[in-house]
Amino acid sequence: MILDDIFYRKQTEIARRKQNTPFQAVEEKLAGMPTTRDFAAALKRPLAIIAEVKRRSPSRGTLREDLDAADVALLYEKNRAAAVSVLTDETFFGGSDADLAAVKGRVKLPILRKEFIIDAYQIAESRAIGADAVLLIAALLDEAQLRDYRQMAEALGLAAVVEVHDRDELAASVASGARIIGVNNRNLKTFRTDIRISLDLGPRIPHTAIPVCESGIETRADIERLTQAGFHAFLIGGALVLSADIGEKLREFTGGQRE
Repeated sequence: MILDDIFYRKQTEIARRKQNTPFQAVEEKLAGMPTTRDFAAALKRPLAIIAEVKRRSPSRGTLREDLDAADVALLYEKNRAAAVSVLTDETFFGGSDADLAAVKGRVKLPILRKEFIIDAYQIAESRAIGADAVLLIAALLDEAQLRDYRQMAEALGLAAVVEVHDRDELAASVASGARIIGVNNRNLKTFRTDIRISLDLGPRIPHTAIPVCESGIETRADIERLTQAGFHAFLIGGALVLSADIGEKLREFTGGQRE
């Protein structure tokens, strides 16, 4: 399965990162960091788009190989995105920590680090490279890890989006105390996408959490359909970066508004 391959490769990558930059060195860098931008507050708009910087994916191949992360993020900001998601995985998605740093330096929006987090080291690292929020994937982490990593993130000033794909993962996320729950319509084991996953899980998310719909959103009609399932925040990547006019496509999703 693709997720298993990602997990084992990520273990090797993290071991290398820890050797190059020990945890203590990361902690020392955190001491001088400015406060984070309020990711959760950004999602409380009537319609909030988390626009994603994404070059490629295992399911769709190359999307936009020459993408300039900061330039695209500026387009997102000008066209009413609520936040920006930046993929930092290099092997499978063509991203990097440098992409996130570049985006942070050019826009004022809060930034989600889209990464496969399997170790507490990555949470501290996320804060150090400028993220305002992190992704915790229930398919990779058990309930105790979801709780511990979320609490660690919040202690560092980071929001945590707990991502689920089925009812069992949703139950674990709720039990872990998740404050933001992302429903990924893409099965990370097969990379098949079906927005009916959100239509099923959306009404089951407690009102104490902010629901976010992820993946498979292609049109304004999708947004309107998913809103009926209780979603008002949406993470969109492929449909934006594949568009000939990224700004126009984002305005379609937001109902034509721009700054």
